[in-house]
Amino acid sequence: MAGTKELVITSRLIVEHGLTAEEYEKIRAILGREPNVTELGIFSVMWSEHCSYKSSRVHLQKLPTKGTRVLIGPGENAGVVDLGDNLAAVFKMESHNHPSFIEPYQGAATGVGGIIRDIFTMGARPIALLDSLRFGPLTAAKNRYLFSGVVAGISGYGNAVGVPTVGGECFFADCYGPNPLVNVLCLGIVRKGRIFKARAEGVGNPVIYVGARTGRDGIHGATMASEAFSEGSEERRPTVQVGDPFKEKCLIEACLELMETDEIVGIQDMGAAGLTCSTAEMAARGGVGVEVDLDQVPRREEGMTPYEVMLSESQERMLLVVKRGTEGKVKGIFEKWDLEASVVGQVTGDGVLRVKEKGTVVAEIPAKALVDGAPVYVRPMERPAYLDLVQKLDLSTLPLPLDYNEVLLTLLGSPNIGSKAMIFRQYDHMLYLNTVVLPGSDAVVLRVKGTRKGIALSCDGNGRYVYLDPYEGGKLAVAEAARNVVCSGAFPVAITNGLNFGSPEHPEIMWQSAFAVKGMAEACQALGTPVTGGNVSFYNETSGEAIFPTPIVGMLGVLEDISHATTQGFQKEGDLVVLLGETREELGGSEYLKVIHGLERGMPPLLDLGLEQRVQTACLEAIRSGLIASAHDCSDGGLAVALADSCISGVEGLLGIEVELQRGIRPDALLFGESQSRIVLSLREEALPALRRIADGHGVPLHVLGRVRGSRFLLQGSGFIIDLPVEAVRKAWQEALPTFFAR
Repeated sequence: MAGTKELVITSRLIVEHGLTAEEYEKIRAILGREPNVTELGIFSVMWSEHCSYKSSRVHLQKLPTKGTRVLIGPGENAGVVDLGDNLAAVFKMESHNHPSFIEPYQGAATGVGGIIRDIFTMGARPIALLDSLRFGPLTAAKNRYLFSGVVAGISGYGNAVGVPTVGGECFFADCYGPNPLVNVLCLGIVRKGRIFKARAEGVGNPVIYVGARTGRDGIHGATMASEAFSEGSEERRPTVQVGDPFKEKCLIEACLELMETDEIVGIQDMGAAGLTCSTAEMAARGGVGVEVDLDQVPRREEGMTPYEVMLSESQERMLLVVKRGTEGKVKGIFEKWDLEASVVGQVTGDGVLRVKEKGTVVAEIPAKALVDGAPVYVRPMERPAYLDLVQKLDLSTLPLPLDYNEVLLTLLGSPNIGSKAMIFRQYDHMLYLNTVVLPGSDAVVLRVKGTRKGIALSCDGNGRYVYLDPYEGGKLAVAEAARNVVCSGAFPVAITNGLNFGSPEHPEIMWQSAFAVKGMAEACQALGTPVTGGNVSFYNETSGEAIFPTPIVGMLGVLEDISHATTQGFQKEGDLVVLLGETREELGGSEYLKVIHGLERGMPPLLDLGLEQRVQTACLEAIRSGLIASAHDCSDGGLAVALADSCISGVEGLLGIEVELQRGIRPDALLFGESQSRIVLSLREEALPALRRIADGHGVPLHVLGRVRGSRFLLQGSGFIIDLPVEAVRKAWQEALPTFFAR
C-alpha cells in the first residue's frame, strides 16, 4: 500500500504512544509489515487501557451480566433494562478523571456530553444525569479550584443541553487531591422496538459523519487517560476537548428525529479515540470493513494530518451507517437542525478499516485486530503490604468521647456527611418535571411518563472501605447502592459501574482491583443486580501515589407504582421510629474514626449478604403495603447521623425525636459505627404489628427506638446522651461545605 512516512518509527516514538516493544511486534505481525505513523497512532489509542481494558478484562468476566430484565448488557454504548409497558431504560456510567484534573471545567463538561451521546446513540431520550465526585480536602486552594471548576462544568453543560442533573454523591480525602475523580451516569428512556446498535452492516451502505467539525482538541485523550500523572501533567491542556452543549442539544434532536425513520443501520458516538474508535468498532461488531475518505471530513482547522483527523476527540460528533440511497433525506434532517452531515465513506466486505486522503491509502488495518485483537494481560498481583498495618484496630485503646453532642455536630459538619445542596442547587434538577424525589434523599426517583412506573437511581462507593479491604469494600458498594434504592420504594434491577484505580502495572493495585471486582460480583449475584456496562479507569495516581481504590456503583431500581416513592425524612409527630437490622461493635473505616480520631484503620463493616437481602426485601414489602412513612439507610456516620438526617429533611420541616438505645456495646460504636444492613423507618403506631410480622417472616431483627416528638434531638442510653435542638443539628449539617469555602 501507499503509506505516509511523516515520522520514522523509533523505540522512543513507540513508548511515547504508550505501546510496549512486544505490542509493537504484535502490530507488525498483524500487518505483515512496518506500520506508518498514522497506523501507529490508531493502534495506540485502540490498544490503550482506556479503550481495550487489556488489564481488567480477565477480571470483569467475573461480573454477572444477565438477568430477566437485561435487554442489552456490556459491549454496546450503554446497557438497556426492560421497564415493561414496551419501554426500556438505557443507562451507563463513564469517567473523565484525567481531563478534569488538567482542565476542570471542560474536563467535566465534556464528560457529561460524552455520556449523554452514549445514551441517545441507543435511540433513547436522555432524561437524567447523576455524578459521583472525589476531591482532596477543600482546605487546600488547589482542591477548591478543581471542585468549583468540575461542579461548574457539570452544571454548565447539563443545564444548557437540557438534561437535568438530578442527584449523585461527593466524597473528600487526601488521596484525591492530586487526582480527582469525575464519574457521570446518564439515563434515557426508549421504546423497546426502537433500540439502535453501534454496528456497520450492508456492503455499499454509506458512512455519514454528523455534528461538529473536527479540530485538534482531544488528540491522544484516550492514551492520556491510560497513564499516570507526574510533574507537569497540568500542561497537557491540548489533550482536553472543548464542548458545545447547544450543538449537542441540536445533535440529540436531529438523531432522535432520524431514528423515527427506518434509515439508520448503525450509529455510534465519536468519543474516546474519535473517528478511529467509531469506525473500527462499528466495523468489527458488524463483521465488515469500513473505508473512510478524510477529504470529506469537516474540519475547523487548516493543515490537519491524517493522524490528527483520525485521533481527534473533538466533541459533539456522531458516525452513522444508513441505507444506501437515503443520504439526501439524512442530510436534510441534520441541515434542519443547523448541523453538518457529510458522507465520508462506505461499508466494505473485506473486514478492513481503510483510510484514504487525496486518493492515497494512509492506513489499512483489519478492524477486528484493533477491537478484538488488543492484548489481554493477566498482570501480576500481590496483596498490598500496607493492609497488615491499617487493618489493625484495637478499640480498647480508643478513648470514648467526653461530649457526644460535640461529636455529632462535628460529624454533621464533615464535608463527607454534611449537606451537598451547594452542589446540586447549581443543577436544573426539575427540568421536564420528571423528578419526584429530589436530590438529597437516599435515591432520586423519576416518573416514567405515560405509565404508573418510576425509576430510582443511586450512586455509591466508599473508597476508604475498599482501601482497607478491597473484597469487602466491593461488596459494600453494591449493597449500599441497592439499599438506597430500596429505601426509595424501588426494586433493585441492575447496575452500571465506574471502576477507578491506580496503575495496573503495580501488582498491589492489580490485586486491589481484582478483589474489588470479585466482591462486587458476589454482591451483584446475591442481590440479583447484574452489570449492564460501565467504565474502568486505571492510572489514577500522581508521582507514584495512588487514589483509594474507588469502585462506584450506579444502581437502577423500578417502582411499579410511583405512589410508593418514599423519602428519608420523618413525616409526622408521634410516629414510631424503628430500626431494621442489627448494630455491631464496628468502627473500622468509619467517618467517626477519621474525623474524631484521625484514623483510617480497621476492617470495614461486616456484610452478611443473606441478611442484607432479607432486610431489603422486608423493607420493600413494608413500603408496598403502605405501612412506612419514611425509610433511610444507615451508612456514613452511623445511626445517630441517619436519625439526624431524617429529623431535618421531613416535609413538615424540623421534627425532633426521643430515642432510647440499649445494645450492650460501646456507645460510640452504637451511635456512630457504620454496621451494614440497617434501615431506619418511621410509621404509625398501629402499623407496627404488621411490620413485625413482615420482619419476623424474613428473619430480620426489628428494634423500636423511640418516637418522632418535639423539637429536640434526644438520644440516650447507658453512658451517653445527645440532647440538642434540631435547629442546631440542621445548622451544623447545612454549613459543612460553605464553611470550607469561607476559610
